[in-house]
Amino acid sequence: HSFRRGTAPLLVSMPHSATAIPDDVAARMTDAARSVPDTDWHLDRLYDFLHALGASVLAAGWSRYVVDLNRPSGGGSLYPGQDVTGIVPVDTFERAPLYATGAEPGAAEIDRRIDTYWRPYHRQIAQELARLKAAHGYALLWDAHSIRSVVPRFFDGRLPDLNLGTGGGATCAPDLAARLHDVARASGYSAVLDGRFMGGHIVRAHGDPAAGVHAVQLELCQATYMDEAPPYTFREELAAALRPTLRALIDAMLDWGAALS
Repeated sequence: HSFRRGTAPLLVSMPHSATAIPDDVAARMTDAARSVPDTDWHLDRLYDFLHALGASVLAAGWSRYVVDLNRPSGGGSLYPGQDVTGIVPVDTFERAPLYATGAEPGAAEIDRRIDTYWRPYHRQIAQELARLKAAHGYALLWDAHSIRSVVPRFFDGRLPDLNLGTGGGATCAPDLAARLHDVARASGYSAVLDGRFMGGHIVRAHGDPAAGVHAVQLELCQATYMDEAPPYTFREELAAALRPTLRALIDAMLDWGAALS
C-alpha cells in the first residue's frame, strides 16, 4: 500500500483503487480477471483535493482480486443473506471465474495473502487513527469507493449516485451521518444513507464513535465521473462537476469534528 501522512484529523482510505496483481497470481488467472473490471477506478485523480485539505491518504497497492481489504479476515458476510464476494474472490461481479479451472487459491494461500497484504493495511489504519486521536482528541475516517451504477448481482436497478454507509449508525455519531446525508441530498445527485451499501469491514472494524473515532464509507456511482465500460476512461468534465460535492462532504466532516474540540 501507499501512505501519505497529513496534518488534519482525517484519514482517507482507498482499499479498492489498485489494479496490480503479482505475476505468480496473474499467471493462473483468466483474461477477465487480468482486466480487473471491478476496480474502484481513478479515485486518486477524483479526490485530487485531499492534500490541500491536509488529509492522510492510504491506498491499496494490489487489486481487490488479490485480497479484498474491505472484507473481514475471518470470512464472515457483511450482508447476511445477500450475495457478496469473499476476502479472496474467485469470480467477478458478473460471476466470471477469476482463475483457470483448478487454479483457485487454497486455504494456505488465502492465509498468506491475508498476512502479506490485508493485515498491514489494517494495521496502518489503526496506527494512523490512533495518532490522529492522540494529536486532535478525535479521528475521522473516510473510506472511498466506487462501483458501476448497475450490478444486478448485488442490487436491483440503478444505484443512487452517492451511497453513504455507517453500518446502520454504528460507525460514526448520528449527527455526523445526518449532516453528511443532508449535504449529499442537497447536491443535485441522488443520495442514500445506509442503503444497499452500509459500509464494509473497514468502517465497521475501525469506527468507534464512543471512543472518538468516526468512520464513514462513500460508495460512488462510477457514472458520475467516468465511463463504466472498458477502457474505463476518466471524464474530467463529469469529475469537475462532482468534486465540489465530494469536497463539501469532507469539509462537513472536518467542520463537524472541529466543533468537538
